Amino acid sequence: MTTPTGQARCPYRIDATGSDIHGEADALRARGPATRVVLPGLPDTIPTWVVTDPGLIRRLLAHKSISKDASQHWPALRDGLVPADWSERVWVDVTNALGAYGPEHRRLRRPIADAFQTRRVRALIPRIEAITHDLLDALQAGHSPDEVTDLRQHFTAKLPLAVVNIILGVPEGQHDAFRKAVGSLFTTTESGEEAQATVKRVYELISQLIEHKKQTPGDDITSALIDAHQRDELTAGELADSLMLLIGAGHETTVGLLTHGTVNLTTHRDQLDLAIHGQIPWPDVVEETLRHQAPIATILPRFAVDDVTDDVTGHTFPAGDLIVIHYAAAGRDPAVHGPNAGAFDITRPDHRHLAFGHGVHVCPGAELARLEGRIAFAALFDRFPNLELAVDPARLKPLPSYISNSLQTLPVRLGHPQGARRPAEGHR
Repeated sequence: MTTPTGQARCPYRIDATGSDIHGEADALRARGPATRVVLPGLPDTIPTWVVTDPGLIRRLLAHKSISKDASQHWPALRDGLVPADWSERVWVDVTNALGAYGPEHRRLRRPIADAFQTRRVRALIPRIEAITHDLLDALQAGHSPDEVTDLRQHFTAKLPLAVVNIILGVPEGQHDAFRKAVGSLFTTTESGEEAQATVKRVYELISQLIEHKKQTPGDDITSALIDAHQRDELTAGELADSLMLLIGAGHETTVGLLTHGTVNLTTHRDQLDLAIHGQIPWPDVVEETLRHQAPIATILPRFAVDDVTDDVTGHTFPAGDLIVIHYAAAGRDPAVHGPNAGAFDITRPDHRHLAFGHGVHVCPGAELARLEGRIAFAALFDRFPNLELAVDPARLKPLPSYISNSLQTLPVRLGHPQGARRPAEGHR
């Protein structure tokens, strides 16, 4: 068996606070395409790899012997070595499409993928536009042009959850409760007790949602998943865990996209002007934002079913080792994007990224997130073309997470608005 690259090195300790995700990505990349690490909250003795090379990531995510099923393929879990109060345990204990392998993955993914078919997503455009403009109307009415406003609280975090609530059929009375609970799901600095309390609260809300939709079914994914459960295609646990995946991933990915995109555009006014005046289309802005600031910095778990040796790098992943994919590092790889890979540049000819994954586990909601980004950026800067950060960008505080790449707050000054014009069709 080939000795894995960097095996003799001391494992790199991942920062639970996510205080410098890209600095850490650079350090990991310098250790090779994959390197041994220690994840916060896990014993040093559990062998864990972080993969940063985009080519290797693609090959692994398409490999038939790479699994996401911890119950089958993670010996450390089976042998009781994973702490019961590990803050990220929810992502290995769930039974949904995120953590399934082979035929089970196809079974659990099918009803979710059906809900995100292109025609269904495009049918949501008028509703997403209406929500966007309602939020902007509220911003304009409730905040003066020179007042410091938290745009994350009032817009970039609010819009994605409102859209997810439409897709899931969440009743209006539950919106605020879900927003408060979901916000802590990806925090990786909580104690085990705090993390378990957050997860418990989300599942309580999911249980309430399921009971509500059983009484008042509609044309939404919760009702569709309930129907699948009643046909014995999903267990009760799989139904709840699938909704956990949709609520968590569907919200957090787009929050990061909108928040970091706003920061980048307001700190690169020349590029913002190109987008506002139609010289660079909004889809390019979205793709460059996803490349430059992958909303999910790292994702776990994956495991080698058997010893897997990569033909290109010669790197071997022993069976049962935990594999973590570093999407933030992949998006800024100099071998792909050149020496200025770390720069935000909507004019670059190549925006390739892996922000939504690759292979059979590619995010089914990727097109919805892209659509939300195009609509939101176009409408936000059409309404508030003079919007600016209210603090030095270096003072923006990252979300305390090594998984989610976002910000705790987004203080801005809206500037004088241009009215309430509707966005042009170009964002579609």
